[in-house]
Amino acid sequence: MQQRLSRVTTTDGTELAVASVGEGRPVVYVSGWLSHLERGWELPPERAFLEGLADGVRLVRYDRAGCGLSPATGRPPSLEYELEQLAAVVAPLGPEPFDLVGASVGALVAVAWAAAHPGTVRRLVLYGGWVSGDAVSPPSAREHVLGLVESHWGLGSDVLTDIFAPDAPAAVRARFGRYQRESSDAQTARALLALSYRLDVGDLLGSVRTPTLVVHRVHDRAAPVAQAEALAGCIPGAELAVLPGRSHLPWAGDAPEVVAAIRRFLGLRVARTAPGALTPRQREVAALIAEGCTNRQIAARLGIDERSAEGHVERILLRLGFRSRAQVAAWFVEQQEAGRGEVG
Repeated sequence: MQQRLSRVTTTDGTELAVASVGEGRPVVYVSGWLSHLERGWELPPERAFLEGLADGVRLVRYDRAGCGLSPATGRPPSLEYELEQLAAVVAPLGPEPFDLVGASVGALVAVAWAAAHPGTVRRLVLYGGWVSGDAVSPPSAREHVLGLVESHWGLGSDVLTDIFAPDAPAAVRARFGRYQRESSDAQTARALLALSYRLDVGDLLGSVRTPTLVVHRVHDRAAPVAQAEALAGCIPGAELAVLPGRSHLPWAGDAPEVVAAIRRFLGLRVARTAPGALTPRQREVAALIAEGCTNRQIAARLGIDERSAEGHVERILLRLGFRSRAQVAAWFVEQQEAGRGEVG
């Protein structure tokens, strides 16, 4: 898949970058704290997650003001401003209802939108969200993190990466730390994080009439699962799906399970590939890993570019739940030996 970039403008003149992936009915994705449409698409596990969501639909994402490809403005972050930006993003989609997926603080924005515009949303998915920012962590911990982001953005982004994606390989965490720093400056990052801590949608939950799915990982280190239970308990008729794992970022850890839960609820086809199974192309790459090939050598052997080879390797690690190429190589050899044993 290739993403298509465009721009929209809010009523106050704020310019926002928008990305569309896939074809079909629209699914609008409201990201968490920070985003960068290009860096996210270049990060193999995030791209694999997004491609999984976009299969058979048109996935629409955007960078909020001051993040990624969207320039900063003089306005401070607020829920009202978040809703104005979302309004500009969905305006070109037309009058038909769209599916709305909100992740992390984006889940709170999605709740507020669905409560205020019930006729616009076909189905609502809330991943890794919460009811009240006050309940996410103790005040002392929140102030420590905010101070760290403001005074030492490099260290702050690394600390938050370890909280958000403990299940991701070390190389991916390091790359995501840089991705966060490229997404915004320290001042904007602190202001948006402070907004996530102070938002409270408790008064809005009873007004949501859209069919809703709440998805959460049981040991999410950034948002307690009790907050997901509170979300689902207060939204009439909401379903709750609690999945294994510790990562707050939906693309870290067992991302295929998150994708499957969302797609199933949206009425979309769920891939039949069994957990741990690889596609034919991924098996080719795994075989070359077992031979000791680097990403550059894999690219040359398969006639693809090196970034594509890197993406295949990352998807294999995610699919198999491994952290190293050595584990992939050992797994592939075991598979080959098991296959020969069955034949014999």
